Amino acid sequence: MPAPHSTPVPTLAEAAQWAPEQIVGLAQANVALQRDMDAMRLEFAALKHQLEWFRRQLFGQKSEKRVVSPDPTQMHLGELPIPDTQPDVSGKTVAGHTRRASRTDFAQSKDESALFFDETRVPVETITLANPETEGLTAEQFEVIGEKVSHRLAQRPGSYVILKYVRPVIKRRDTQTIHCPAAPAGVIDGSRADVSFIAGLITDKFCYHQPLYRQHQRLGDNGIRVSRPWLTQLTHAALALLEPVFTAQLDSIRASRIKAMDETPIKAGRAGPGKMKGGYFWPVYGERDEICFAYHEGRSGKHIAQTLGTDPPPEGAVLLTDGYAAYERYAQKCGLTRAQCWAHSRRKFFEAQSVEPERATQALEMIGQLYAVEQHIREAQLIGEARRAYRLAQAKPMVDRFFDWVDAQFESHGLLPSSPLTTALAYVRERRAALEVYLADPEVPIDTNHLERALRVVPMGRRNWLFCWTEVGAKYVGIAQSLIATCRLHDIDPYAYLVDVLQRVGQHPAADVAQLTPRLWKQHFAANPLRSDLHPRSK
Repeated sequence: MPAPHSTPVPTLAEAAQWAPEQIVGLAQANVALQRDMDAMRLEFAALKHQLEWFRRQLFGQKSEKRVVSPDPTQMHLGELPIPDTQPDVSGKTVAGHTRRASRTDFAQSKDESALFFDETRVPVETITLANPETEGLTAEQFEVIGEKVSHRLAQRPGSYVILKYVRPVIKRRDTQTIHCPAAPAGVIDGSRADVSFIAGLITDKFCYHQPLYRQHQRLGDNGIRVSRPWLTQLTHAALALLEPVFTAQLDSIRASRIKAMDETPIKAGRAGPGKMKGGYFWPVYGERDEICFAYHEGRSGKHIAQTLGTDPPPEGAVLLTDGYAAYERYAQKCGLTRAQCWAHSRRKFFEAQSVEPERATQALEMIGQLYAVEQHIREAQLIGEARRAYRLAQAKPMVDRFFDWVDAQFESHGLLPSSPLTTALAYVRERRAALEVYLADPEVPIDTNHLERALRVVPMGRRNWLFCWTEVGAKYVGIAQSLIATCRLHDIDPYAYLVDVLQRVGQHPAADVAQLTPRLWKQHFAANPLRSDLHPRSK
């Protein structure tokens, strides 16, 4: 690298001999150099911000939770000064007693309330221990006056069972005809997989994020020889049976007055040798705690209409989203109100802390006050008009002060156009009306965090199964995750639900398919679900 060339600074006598043209040329060069320096400073600030973001993603804490610095004047527990002399304290004599020893081993307890499992669902194997004191004694020399019970949690490796159906073939002597009962009908015609295996296959992949190739390895370790493509075909066939249930749940969400929507990427389908296409799941969350993951091949705004439909929305309908402009166009076209998420706005200021720590912290503190109001509403269990009145009385003035502060920052003229703080301020100012929707509608959440929590299963699964080989496979992933995530929202065991619905869907009236969605299934069938033939044998 060549050494930088340095121009000597002229003396006053030399500068006095310069022609006016030389002075103008030097001034123009200085202006151009200053312009280049300003551009380099902006580029440096942007690159520094990107570097901090990538460093936090790789090595830092991804949580946006703010940790408030402790008050330096506040002492910690145990730091109180201890006086040299203790004051005289009058005392009294109490009767002696024996303290009960603290119980730390709950396994030794005979109290049924100390059980850490559900006896109706967890198989229990009883092991009776011999009392060494009875060795060499006959039964007449001692008597059993009671017993003590302890429990230990144990685990078998992945357990699989073969159901062997023995069907007697008989010949009637009177008619000389031969009869044999038919083999039990399976969920999938001609398949050797029991419904319990199919439900476990789906649950392990989409609930516990075990890819099929790992499940195939586990089957082999347990002495079961099947092909990996068979597992894929079995999963697709089962999820195809559940597609009408998914459609019915999506219709229920579309009928909701308040919906939340987002999008998350997924690789699905081959784009060429060694390349995968990029698609998107469009999760939508309804007011009845239901969620559906609709798959589409892109992020175009037309997919919003394909997911939510174009029918007239219910009166007072609200769509809660992030700042993606396509949602606004859909809301205007359908005539519904669009609310926006405060958590996404907060994230903009969180990312600006590395560049403008003081003012970004001010914004985070003001937004934090809004969340403190929401926390009080949850703790006080305010609903309806009471929630609306409390928001208007407490949060509305805070929101007004926040946006007054935002306007003041723009008027100060101390922000670079490319600064992350400028981006954050412009983001919230442009979306003020949408951010204030939740104040007047008590049923609208302050953010889309409930949707973010529910869609977390997709990125978690994506870390394990990485991609979908086809677009059809991505659609089936969306069906499975929709039903399993909704089961979680309604405290339903996904395995028990799938075992029941996979058997019931083929014989249930098509007009009543909505009853098989997790929310309604819990009301109609959860008390007495259909089970596999394996169930009675597991007791």
